[in-house]
Formats: sequence, structure tokens, C-alpha cells
Amino acid sequence: MKKPVSIELARRVKNLPPYLFAAIDKMKQEAVGKGVDLIDLSIGDPDIPTPKHIVQRMKKAVENPAHHRYPSYEGLISFRQAVAAWYKRRFRVSLDPKTEVLSLIGSKEGIGHIPLAFINPGDVVLVPSPGYPVYPVATLFAGGKSHILPLTEKNGFLPDLKAVPKDVLRKAKLMFINYPNNPTSATAGKDFYRDVVEFAAKNDIIVCHDAAYSEIYYDNKKPLSFLQIPGAKDVGIEFHSLSKTYNMTGWRIGFAAGNARVLSGLGKIKTNLDSGIFQAVQEAGIEALNTKDSVLKKIRDTYQERRDILYSGLKGLGFELEKPKASFYLWTKTPKGFTSSDFVSHVLNNAGVLITPGNGFGAPGEGYVRFALTVPAKRIREAVARIRKII
Repeated sequence: MKKPVSIELARRVKNLPPYLFAAIDKMKQEAVGKGVDLIDLSIGDPDIPTPKHIVQRMKKAVENPAHHRYPSYEGLISFRQAVAAWYKRRFRVSLDPKTEVLSLIGSKEGIGHIPLAFINPGDVVLVPSPGYPVYPVATLFAGGKSHILPLTEKNGFLPDLKAVPKDVLRKAKLMFINYPNNPTSATAGKDFYRDVVEFAAKNDIIVCHDAAYSEIYYDNKKPLSFLQIPGAKDVGIEFHSLSKTYNMTGWRIGFAAGNARVLSGLGKIKTNLDSGIFQAVQEAGIEALNTKDSVLKKIRDTYQERRDILYSGLKGLGFELEKPKASFYLWTKTPKGFTSSDFVSHVLNNAGVLITPGNGFGAPGEGYVRFALTVPAKRIREAVARIRKII
């Protein structure tokens, strides 16, 4: 018998940390397998259905044979025009749909690919932490090195750009920012974005703003777009997803907007690695982008009710946290005596409630946990009641 082929993972895969949400999913499946009545507050996957008018547009588009062939790499011009029109209505930002908008198979795909376009081995990417795990992983895949920008409560969970060492700045080519923020739910104002534009221009750094949660906001306090700031389009791009805004996580459609040269670089990676988004999904995306705000307000009101219930409940139990102005997450310190992972295990094993450990988003997240508002209000009340019994 011939010797079996030696199969060894590449170093970039060997060096990968365990993907946080894959580990969370494993915990969930084990609990369900044991018969636990699990309340899952761990992953930001909206439980509210996609609005009916979007589903109807998709049904109609699927029946059109013209959509069954390869789509364009950049995305349908009609979809990109819809994105540009949405930016104009929502943020008063003008975009050229031909060169300043690029369709994505969900914003995660674009975030994962952007370092491949601009990072050479040894280059540095400025990565916020705690933050979306894809930022450092994408950097690793491109052969780059992550320099962590700690997000601390003391600084409003904004990075301290002045603290980045000069030797790091000389090697830095790209930086990620993300507001409204996942996992902390912090928001950013004009002063911060102005500082980012000035910082990026001074140090020749491409800014990649992940704005996936810009439309999940409360008390009518609308988050800003990075691209609203003068000079922003000269230094970077903004990633958006239809997943959170329109409850379309499984549809896999998003877009990037901003600097044409940066989008062109990202587009070169995409043309070699994917074949675009199914055109019927893009048609549904157009319908989504033209959704009346009254529909979106109902979604926001649902999350706001849940936010208020969970915030009041956790506050009543003695948790230290701020009331979120945006996103559908609550970021709270763990009770004394618990690490992030210990508290997650304690709550899962003794209350049947699954939450996310803060250290899974990076070392600065140790001592925190994240709750997601992606179950009905009744289950949130029940989760609080269960947790009350075990702390």
C-alpha cells in the first residue's frame, strides 16, 4: 500500500485563532443537544424576517432567465445607482456609481479581501480591539502585521491615534475603524472622523470604515457616515451591509463606497476570486435600498424595546454598562470574580443563556461580555430572570 499523501496546513491557517462565532456555534449545538431550552443572545443574526416587499422583488427577479447567467464583477449599474441615491438621501454624500461604488457578497467578504489588494508581507494594519475578528485575520492572510488600537471605556471606545508609535506609522498602510461599534456599541462624532482623515492623510494610510450598523440607531440619533467628512473620500472607503438594516443576513449582499482607486484595487482581487452577486439578489437589494423609513422605523422600534428591557434588567442586577445609542448589542463588564469566558460558561451551564465573551474580540475585551438583541422581548425578560437566579 502506498504511503498516504502528507497533508499539512499552511502557516497562515495554523496561526489562525479559533474563529469566535464557530466556537459559539459549537457551544450552542452542544447545549441544544442536551435538551437545554437555550436563549441565544450571542450572535448578531436578526430574528426579524426580511420585509415582504424585498422578498416579493426577489421572487419576481428569480423567474427572469436573464439573471441566471454570470453577473458583472462590479455589480449591476442599477444596484450601484441605488446605493449612490441612498447615500445622497441618507448622508447627503455624492458618489459616482460607476467608480465610487462596488458591490460585495456581504461586507465581510470585502473586509476580508481588502488587505490582499494593498498589504505586502511585513506591512502593518491598524486594527481596533475589541473588534470584529475578520480585521486581524484578513491582515494575517495578506502577510501583514496587526498593530492593535485598544478601545477603552476611558476613551469612549475610540482609538487613541496619538498613541501609535512612529515606527509603526512608517510601516502602516491601512486601518480599520467601525462605528457604530461591534462589540461595544459605541458611536463616533464629527471630531473623531476629522481626526481620522487628518491622521490618514498625514501618514499615507488607507481608512476602511465598517459601517454595518449605521441604520440600527435609537432615539432618532442617526449615526454619521465617515464619508460625510471633508477629505474622507481622499483617504478611504466605507463598507455597508444590507444584512443588519434589512434583516438580510443570509442573502449575502453589501457594498463599499468612497475612494475610486481603493475600490479599483479591491475590485481586482474580487475579479480573480469571485464572480459577483446573483443578479436577482441585487434586484432585491435595489428594492431594499428604496425601503420607506416607516418600515425601518418599526424594526428600530423593536430593537429599542428590547434594548430598554435588557438594559434595565442588567442594571437592576448590578451590571456596569452604558445604554447603547446604536447597534443591537449591549457591552457590559462581567461580575467581580469572573473572567469573560468563565462568566459565559456560568450563564450557559446554569441559566441556559448564551452570550459572547469579550476576549473573543481581542485581549482588550477581557472582563466584558456582549449581549445581542436578536430574540423577542419575552425571551429577553426570561433571560434576565434566569440570570438573576445565578448571580
